[in-house]
Amino acid sequence: MRFAIFSFLLFVIFGGTVSAQTSDPPKASLVPGEVVSVSDKLLLIKTKDSQLTVELTAKTEFKRVAAEKPSIASATPAALSDIVSGDKVIVSGFFGEDKSRLPARTVYLMSQSDIAQRNAKDAQRWTVRGISGKVATVNPQTGQVAVEVRTLMGSSMTMLSPKDGAIFKRYAPNSVKYSEAVASSLSDIKPGDMIRAVGDKSADGLSFAAEEVVTGAFQTIAGTVKSIDTAKNEIVITNLQTNKDVTIALATASTMKKFPEEFAQRMAGGPGMGGRGAGGQRPGGAPGAQAGQPGAGGGRPMRGGRGGGIDEMLERFPTITAADLKVGDMIAVSSTRSDSADHISAIKLLAGVEPFIRAAQASGNLRGQGQGGGQASFNIPGLDGFDVP
Repeated sequence: MRFAIFSFLLFVIFGGTVSAQTSDPPKASLVPGEVVSVSDKLLLIKTKDSQLTVELTAKTEFKRVAAEKPSIASATPAALSDIVSGDKVIVSGFFGEDKSRLPARTVYLMSQSDIAQRNAKDAQRWTVRGISGKVATVNPQTGQVAVEVRTLMGSSMTMLSPKDGAIFKRYAPNSVKYSEAVASSLSDIKPGDMIRAVGDKSADGLSFAAEEVVTGAFQTIAGTVKSIDTAKNEIVITNLQTNKDVTIALATASTMKKFPEEFAQRMAGGPGMGGRGAGGQRPGGAPGAQAGQPGAGGGRPMRGGRGGGIDEMLERFPTITAADLKVGDMIAVSSTRSDSADHISAIKLLAGVEPFIRAAQASGNLRGQGQGGGQASFNIPGLDGFDVP
């Protein structure tokens, strides 16, 4: 539910421009920011690159923009007293010689409480009317996408059909943030992609009419930590599937968690979770998620699937850093799928995953490691989650 609110406001309210066109030059600057402090005559705001002092006068206008439907036309009168630290604003004004200060002509306010309410409604919408999973097949002729939906109890197949005018978005490289997703189309969707959509489910859950579809190409690898460089925030692991070293950059990791040992042991032995028979045939007859093609959980949280709750559970686990890892630890990492096999940027990293890997090995799903003897198959709960509004 993380919105890039600054750029979002600029786009929706002002058409994506960085200056407001007036009938006569010069043009007023529009500066988005987050309020750091407020006084009678000054606002200190945090912008994308620095901090800016906004000068307020008796002529400064204050207007409130609705979070649910941001529009300059529907902005309502507000007052300086409505602004508190943490609110989002866009300041319109003319810079003088001192570029660190901006005399404000108009301050457009979107309060953090309004944003929180909007986000809660968006989350509820994606929860109640959402679906998440892994793309099994794509039919360009019919526009239908077969989605494997996984929950704690197993997996099933749902046929997704976009409605007329459906919106398609795709996650940016090394990101699972909805706010960073870019415009996309049906032709960009490939088998193995993670997918999340909002729309209308059929009563039997076998079909889904989508209003918005978000996809991404991700991979999952697991391995044993070989070295740790805390200064560079990098680790090197030996990939369990290839026996080759992979350098993992952690700077972009959105999540670094550790499974409690006893909890992981219990989950690894449970149905559909990579335990006995895991990674192979799950309840309902659906195949396990392939390495390099993450399972179809996903979502933040994964409530858009049936049952879900995996990411909510994961958030309660201990957060770790590179310094908390030790040589010999077994970890699993998700990243953007790429052609580079020896260097990746982590999106999510989970430690304490040895029970899941050992269970997959015991069931023969990690056969042929590094010898081309077959593609590995395993599930790491919560590793494949991604952000939505």
